[in-house]
Amino acid sequence: MDIRSKAALGASLLILAACATSSPRPQSGTAAADPRLQAQASAFESFMRNARAIAPGFANPAAVREGLMVGAAYEPRQMESGMIAYAALAALQEPRFVAGVRKAAQGRDGRGLAARIAARPDLAAGLPGAEAGAARASAALVRQGEALAASGKRVKQASYDVQRQAWSRASVPDARARLTRVKQVSGAGYRPAREDPARLQAALAEGGRRGGRGGPVIDRGLAVAALTVLGEPARASGLMREPRTGMCVRLAKLNLYQCLASAGPHYEDIYCLAQHAMLEPAGCASEAVRPMRTAAR
Repeated sequence: MDIRSKAALGASLLILAACATSSPRPQSGTAAADPRLQAQASAFESFMRNARAIAPGFANPAAVREGLMVGAAYEPRQMESGMIAYAALAALQEPRFVAGVRKAAQGRDGRGLAARIAARPDLAAGLPGAEAGAARASAALVRQGEALAASGKRVKQASYDVQRQAWSRASVPDARARLTRVKQVSGAGYRPAREDPARLQAALAEGGRRGGRGGPVIDRGLAVAALTVLGEPARASGLMREPRTGMCVRLAKLNLYQCLASAGPHYEDIYCLAQHAMLEPAGCASEAVRPMRTAAR
């Protein structure tokens, strides 16, 4: 490990420590989250927050490059697990769900409950209060998806409007190097910032409109939240993947690479940014709360 990598690792550990010590105490009836879960959720929340802040008023090629670096700044696996962690933290904000898990653990079938949930995460949806927890988790993810989609639509419109400016119609002079840099930023993944724990708490507190209570991401989020309440967060490590959502975010990133590889003028880079680094990841977050379609018998 080189000096730069060691420094980055040290900074990450400091952020995680701050997340564990400076986060507000849970409200009565809720449960405290594992710092690792908070860090995973921050990878998702920070990308969504930074990406939706991309302004559509591009004035020069430098502004386009800056936007691309922001839009490329998620690693697909971190994004996938981050959605699940974010859903879990939202469910932990629901007192009825937390109380329901604790009640189930004390009941006749409480022995081995954590092991059963770890093996069958869908069982968490049947716990007392799970419907309320799922609704809160769904609302939190939908809020994030809708906010990024709204910003993505503005940036996409800018890709057309900006063509009135001569610079936007010029070809990108260093297209290959630009694509290489985008891939490097994507591969680097989440870089914790000092303000992320507080921003995460604020985002979760905002909630969102209620609606929907299904989808495999929500099931896994509920299971992870239940294991946290039961004091066994380590069992959740095997639940931080969801194939449909993982495929969605990976395709969005591959589409971004392909779009940039074939783009010519700067305004096409803006289109690639809007469509594949904003609208498609936003769609993945919104789709994550929908139940999987099953074939008709």
